[in-house]
Amino acid sequence: MRKLNCLRCETEMNYVSREKFQLGQTGWVLGDLPNLFAGAMELDVYSCPRCGKVEFYQVQEAENHEDMLQKQCPRCGRMHDFDYPKCPFCKFDYNEKRR
Repeated sequence: MRKLNCLRCETEMNYVSREKFQLGQTGWVLGDLPNLFAGAMELDVYSCPRCGKVEFYQVQEAENHEDMLQKQCPRCGRMHDFDYPKCPFCKFDYNEKRR
């Protein structure tokens, strides 16, 4: 949770919850089918106790993918996210052809 102040009245906002908001639209030909394939966006919801303003914040990638697969770099031996094309620490390039 973040510590946020209201943009209107500068009062500290209260964390409400983390919600998934459905993306996509309902069409008249296929109904809800396109909506189902569009996925959802995970947002943190905050509200101001003084003026009632509600704000939505997208969940940061690091928070959203804490359980991402890890791999060990063959050069430096450090662990990092599986989908990186290069080691973020020593810059070892996994796609570079080796002889």
